[in-house]
Amino acid sequence: MLESSFLVPLQLTLRVAGLATLLALIFGVAAAWVLYRYRFPGRELLDALFSLPLVLPPTVLGYYLLVALGRNSWLGRWLEETFGITLIFTWQGAVVAATVVAFPLVFKAARSAFENVSHNYENAARSLGCNPWQVFWRITLPLAGRGILAGTMLACARAMGEFGATLMVAGNLPGRTQTMPLAIYSAVQRGDDTLAHSLVLLLSMVCVVILWTSGKMLKTRWHPH
Repeated sequence: MLESSFLVPLQLTLRVAGLATLLALIFGVAAAWVLYRYRFPGRELLDALFSLPLVLPPTVLGYYLLVALGRNSWLGRWLEETFGITLIFTWQGAVVAATVVAFPLVFKAARSAFENVSHNYENAARSLGCNPWQVFWRITLPLAGRGILAGTMLACARAMGEFGATLMVAGNLPGRTQTMPLAIYSAVQRGDDTLAHSLVLLLSMVCVVILWTSGKMLKTRWHPH
């Protein structure tokens, strides 16, 4: 009983949040670097679109994902026919939902961190013969690393607490798609206050630790050697 009602949602939450954070980190840093590195028409509009999940209600995001990934959509049909992948009402769908809501936190933090990097370091590297990729990996990314890492930790906390979009896309299937926020909701609905209190306490503690660590990192200045 303990395993099915407590450990399984915890394990699923950690799996979903971990994968979602990794995906948000990869795509968020890539998108932030493109907008930092290049100037093109519609650049700020693209920034607004990438930031949209920060302000849209999770149920709206969930609806968009249902429309985009459902079997009646071209993307959903293509994934199913080509790879046999069905995302709706699966834990993989929960990963997609958590990634979408976590992405803007990495993206905004990464873009701000890139724009705070002194161009003197980058210009010095170029004058020494470094190509753009070497400048990025050896200079820009390390200098922006603290801000990116802080944003990634916030994204992880957001992914762990995701509820609305996950419920819309993955459903609330115990043992399959029921993450801790969904398990808390179910426990409250059936009047299991003991389980609800335990899950709320654990999830709150984890998120507080993540937010505290992120805040400490943002306040600490990085001094290049």
